[in-house]
Amino acid sequence: MDYNNFYDIIFKRKSIRKYDLSSLDNNILQELLDYIGNLKPMYKNIEVQMKIVTGEVVRNLFPIKAPYYLLVYSEEKEKHITNAGFMLQQVDLFLSANGIGSCWAGLTQPKKEIANESKLNYIIALAFGKPAENIHRDNLSEFKRKAIAEIRNNGEKDELLEAVRLAPSAVNSQPWYFKVDKNKIHAYCVKSNLIKGIIYNRLNQIDMGIGICHLCIAAKHLGEDYIFISDKDALDNPPKGYYYITSIEILEKRI
Repeated sequence: MDYNNFYDIIFKRKSIRKYDLSSLDNNILQELLDYIGNLKPMYKNIEVQMKIVTGEVVRNLFPIKAPYYLLVYSEEKEKHITNAGFMLQQVDLFLSANGIGSCWAGLTQPKKEIANESKLNYIIALAFGKPAENIHRDNLSEFKRKAIAEIRNNGEKDELLEAVRLAPSAVNSQPWYFKVDKNKIHAYCVKSNLIKGIIYNRLNQIDMGIGICHLCIAAKHLGEDYIFISDKDALDNPPKGYYYITSIEILEKRI
């Protein structure tokens, strides 16, 4: 990933909901496929497949009509949904950086004729194509987001968590909370009640992957490396109303 380029895009990307329905150049689509083949996962042991399809072969319950959709399929393992969100957000930023509009399509489903083309489980889709509106925000005031103090326990890693704060999420729910403990950042997801959970549990886990992707891009931009770890103390002591996702250990800055 071009971390510096993507870092800049975080501060101006937006979800595109109006598209020019004309086709993209085949060279652009091939460049996208090449990029997809080199995505960085959270967890290398989870098999993931991504497939580009046209709008005619999906059922879209959300009022967006796009010429293309990127369908994501995954092996079903622990944290596979968050892993899918982490990977697909890299594509979202890649498209935005290259002047192509995109929008997460949580209510999109592949039609019957392609639903069983993968042996893996369908997770979510990303709509994309030529934008028929301004592709980027003009300034930060256009983001409608929580204040950073609402999403973390202290300000020790705000240079990383600001990138998370600006991340997209389903219906702008911003389900994340982070506990910073020296060089560790513990990531938590909001709990949904029984009724909301039917719809939002899966989407919230995807959103966590999106936010964590932004955090990792910010870390790389600042010259820091990171690893994902499981922290038992963080697991056993979540903030009220949240549950544990993972921990990101920030390593020493590269010289």
